[in-house]
Amino acid sequence: MSMTYRGTTALITGASSGLGVEFARQWAGRGADVVLVARRLDRLERLAEDLEARYGTRAHAVAADLSAPGAAAALHAELDSRGIRVQTLVNNAGFGSHGAFTGQDPARINEMIQLNVVALTELTRQFLPQMTADGRGALVTVASAAAYQPTPSMAVYGATKAFVLNFTEAVAYETRASSLRVLAVSPGPVRTEFFDVVGSNDAAVGRMATPEQVVTATLRALDRRSSPPSIVAGLGNRLSAVAAGLAPRRLTLAIAGRALKA
Repeated sequence: MSMTYRGTTALITGASSGLGVEFARQWAGRGADVVLVARRLDRLERLAEDLEARYGTRAHAVAADLSAPGAAAALHAELDSRGIRVQTLVNNAGFGSHGAFTGQDPARINEMIQLNVVALTELTRQFLPQMTADGRGALVTVASAAAYQPTPSMAVYGATKAFVLNFTEAVAYETRASSLRVLAVSPGPVRTEFFDVVGSNDAAVGRMATPEQVVTATLRALDRRSSPPSIVAGLGNRLSAVAAGLAPRRLTLAIAGRALKA
């Protein structure tokens, strides 16, 4: 049975494109008001207008650079001042890069860690107390199939997603007495702007999924009577994640290195 989110508000980061747009559409389709957060306000405003017209729910567009220090606390304060109480948080914002670690721009590395790890952690800390107290929504984080093994040529990105996966599963256990559902979703390559930002399709290992497939899998997991703390979206990705956990670490590393053209 599909859960309804009517009467709740979902905060979705990275909502200007790709998975973020689809998360917003499917949550609004289940009756939730949405808070759309990203840097590109024009895209957010167009999406907000479309969601309100299509689903009759409220959509708030909030421009924010979550890679900036203190952005999570500032966002929480802004929503609190506007009387917006969040029941669902979808931590979707993030990016990756491809190439040898020593060839990466240090400033870009710091920005990636700030967005993929620090902002996600701070947002969760800011909103989780009120979410667990309310218990009608969900905490969703977007990890990656890259979280299940080392990722040469994407060393920092893969490490940030391993953090996201382990962090989310730990929070799921800590909040198990609450009716809040906590889920890390790990997709493989998805047909979004992600690889434009990465600057290479060498990171696209496996079958390319659509945003709709990934978000639908996320909601199906949350719909279960006992939702899991994490899922890997896509059968091929699930098999790869299981194999990575069973194989010797050195073999897993060698296979990943060849796959990512390190």
